[in-house]
Amino acid sequence: MSQQLGIILLIDVAAAIEANTLEGNTYLFDNMKLQGSEGLGTGKLISAINGTSYCDGSQANEQVLNWLPYGVGSLPPTLPKSFLSDKSKNSDLKVLEEIQALTDRLTGANADKQNISSVVQELQKISKAVGVKTQVQSKKSNVNQDIGHLGQKIMDVTGNLVTEVDGKIPEINSLNPIVTNITGEAVDKNVIYPAAYGSPDMVTDGWYWAASIDTSRPGTYAYTMHIQLYKLSRENGAWAWVPVDFTHDAYIKISNDPKKNGFTNAGIGYLPIPKVMITA
Repeated sequence: MSQQLGIILLIDVAAAIEANTLEGNTYLFDNMKLQGSEGLGTGKLISAINGTSYCDGSQANEQVLNWLPYGVGSLPPTLPKSFLSDKSKNSDLKVLEEIQALTDRLTGANADKQNISSVVQELQKISKAVGVKTQVQSKKSNVNQDIGHLGQKIMDVTGNLVTEVDGKIPEINSLNPIVTNITGEAVDKNVIYPAAYGSPDMVTDGWYWAASIDTSRPGTYAYTMHIQLYKLSRENGAWAWVPVDFTHDAYIKISNDPKKNGFTNAGIGYLPIPKVMITA
């Protein structure tokens, strides 16, 4: 069975967009530290790939890579995918209740005694509670983009909806990065075979990039991740997430040792079973 190697791609989205580079704003991890991976927690990851061969030199196993991108300082990916939409819906329901209560005040028996300025203040307070909705600018990409953010509200890093203050938006929860392609030396030399896959795993919005590796080709190879971030911008009088494309290089280091028996540390074969003398 193929081994699964997960590569976690952490990006400080706000810093990367401000500096217009992923350099110094990207942190890579995998689950092969004890097998020889180097540069974990930095932008220069060299993932150890334990390729194996049978005693006759033929390929014994392949390995599969999975790339999972996340934003530094974003809401935890373990939250339900409906967290933002549920919070938006609840805020709308609360606003409707407050408007109904204000309407009752204005149409009640003492409506003529209501202070107009206090009503205006109440309406301003209610409008702030609604939150700010956004749209996502379309941009051609190698994978289908998640359109679930279309029309959703902006949330801060504490999970609260934010409002516009003097034409500005405070600290926000950025959209997660998206890997749009895998290219580079390892792909050109047919060492890795990448593809985008649809998945019921909604942590990745139903899409993730994976690749199988030809482990019979020992050596160190570079590959390039094409990554799309989203910048919150004011577009035509409305707030919109604008796609910004970057690339980042990482490496795989393939070893190719003969497949061995874990008990005897020898080649594949029957386990040595000592003779047992049976006496009456």
